[in-house]
Parts: sequence; structure tokens; C-alpha cells
Amino acid sequence: MTAASSILLITLDSCRYDTFEQVRPPHLSALGPLHRTMAPGNFTLSSHTAIFAGFTPGDAHSPTPLVNPKRGKFFRLAQGGRKGKTEDFMVLEGRSIVEGLSRLGYKTLGTGAVDWFNPSTPASDGLIRDFDAFYHPEKTPDLRAQLRWIQTQLNESPSAPVFVFLNIGETHVPYFHEGAPWSPSENPCRPFAKDNDRALCESRQKACLSWVDTELSALLKQFAHANTIVCADHGDAWGEDGIWEHGVHHPKVLEVPLLFRLSEPPRNAASTIDTLKDKARRLLGGDSPS
Repeated sequence: MTAASSILLITLDSCRYDTFEQVRPPHLSALGPLHRTMAPGNFTLSSHTAIFAGFTPGDAHSPTPLVNPKRGKFFRLAQGGRKGKTEDFMVLEGRSIVEGLSRLGYKTLGTGAVDWFNPSTPASDGLIRDFDAFYHPEKTPDLRAQLRWIQTQLNESPSAPVFVFLNIGETHVPYFHEGAPWSPSENPCRPFAKDNDRALCESRQKACLSWVDTELSALLKQFAHANTIVCADHGDAWGEDGIWEHGVHHPKVLEVPLLFRLSEPPRNAASTIDTLKDKARRLLGGDSPS
């Protein structure tokens, strides 16, 4: 079991809101209510850059803090964004939420499936540099390899508070999971292609989400008493207005699911060093890091 203050953040890459709504995967759905939100970006790099700065997907019409980031964020960077009375879950000091959590004594672990997280590419640096350890699988997708890596890392520090980030690639085009009865070389969702197939896109992303949900069950159980946030970084267009895939501003690209389960309620938090130190003492059960 992980420490109660630990945090698990999962992004289901490219998962459409309607896919999640129709599948209702049981293990993920048990986290809490499903929220229809808008992503902060239309492709992996832009959305995760924003998420790591505290801008998670949100619903501007919701009265609920955290679901509506203007009313309160899961993670607010102390030196950026709106200041005032908002019901933030955590306020952090750092250039990213990863660095901010590290400053509070968290072990920060990340694994990303898609190539924007590949450490061999310079473009990944801004996403992965603040993690204590980061893993990109040799093949994409490979959730099972990612979960094995996470478990190994957790076993090395069983009592320390951890921040675990997991980007999942099975729900990304071409929508394939291990053991699927179709070829990973078949992509039914290609920009500007004439032979795309919406029905295949829908059925395969649903199948991938169901498979992912089963594979995640053990990890979700480990964080059952801690904090878990699940969302998509963006969706995909499946022929709406003649558009396919993502990387463009379209409602179906930006519409994503959000679910979460927190171990403590949101609270007002001022963006000051003293408040951060006090939060660190409460979260870590001792003196905050200097």
C-alpha cells in the first residue's frame, strides 16, 4: 500500500469522452463521478505541458472546484495563474507540479507511452526532466511493461509518499492492445485519408479502454486510500466536419473524461512559502524539506 498522501495521475491518451461514457469501465468508474471536460490542448505535448503546470481538463460551467479549474485546481503553482480565494487541493512551488511535489518530499515517478515522452528525443525534455525516474517502453503501446516498471519503483520505497504519472498509449491511434484480434498496422483514423472507418475507430477504442481498465485494477487498488486523478489529454475526431484524429481545435478533440478520488477534501490555500511548509508537515507527517 502507498502512503495516504501519494498521488496517481493517469492520462488515457486520445480517449474520447463518449468512449468512456459508453464503456463505463468498472475499475476506473469506481473512482467517482464522470465529468465531461475540455482538454487544455489538442495533442499530447501541449496538453501535458499544461497539465504539468496545473491546468488539468475542466468544465467552465461547473460550480464544483477542481472540475472547474477557475474555482479551484488540483495543483496550483504558487507563482502562476490566478491569485485569490480558490479551493485548491494543493499549492506548489516549482516550475512544474512535478518539481513542486519533489520539493515537498515526494518521490516522482513517470512513464509515458507515446513518443512525445521518448527520452531519446529532445522534445521530451520539457515533459520528463523534473521526474526522479522516468520510463518509456520500447514499444508503443505496452501498458503491461509500464505497470511492471511502476511496481518495481514502488517496491523500492514502500513507505515514501509518491507521485506516479502514467500516460497510456493503447487508446491512442491505431487503437491496439496486447492480444487484440486485429493488426497494430491497421489504422482506421488517419488525417486526410479516404479509407478511414468510424465504426472501427469506435469499436477498437472501446475495446482498448476495457482492456486497459482490467490491467489497471491492481494499481488503482494500491492507491485506493490515496489520491487518484484520471483524464484524457485530448480526444480524436472521427470524421466530424471531415476531420480525423487530433492536433486541431475541434470540439471532439477537446472533449475528454475526468474522474478523481481524493483522500482529503479541497481546501483554500494561500500562495506563500509558510503555507507550503505547513502543508508539507501535514502531508508528510514531519518537518517539511528546507
